[in-house]
Amino acid sequence: MADFMSVEQRSAAMSAVRGKDTAIERSLRSSLHRRGFRFRKNVCGLPGRPDIVLPKYGFVIFVHGCFWHHHLNCKRSKLPSTRRDFWAKKIQDNVRRDKQQIRALRDMGWNVRVVWECNLRNNEQRVVEEVVQALPNLDC
Repeated sequence: MADFMSVEQRSAAMSAVRGKDTAIERSLRSSLHRRGFRFRKNVCGLPGRPDIVLPKYGFVIFVHGCFWHHHLNCKRSKLPSTRRDFWAKKIQDNVRRDKQQIRALRDMGWNVRVVWECNLRNNEQRVVEEVVQALPNLDC
């Protein structure tokens, strides 16, 4: 099936895709902030520039889009029907890079959590509760 957009239209549409400050990230951050958690976002000194960093807890959170990071068994992670080889390689490279960055963060002593777009969209409160439960309990 041919693309219904011109090359210029497709380029403009893909340029509009943001890598940070997405609606689902803002939603999760807002929920955490309402519960009293303070964090930093997109910390450039850490591998992968995690979306949310809770330094007090030694905890980082990546909010992954199902398509871009290939969420297994998710309907949102289906490859496009055109240029399948290109998209398969691109997504495969993203997944490989994600694994390397998570490993590097864990080697540095960080606890890492990946939150998927579909889970946040379907049940944000449950996901927030799971994240909060995963945080280490600091009795200082």
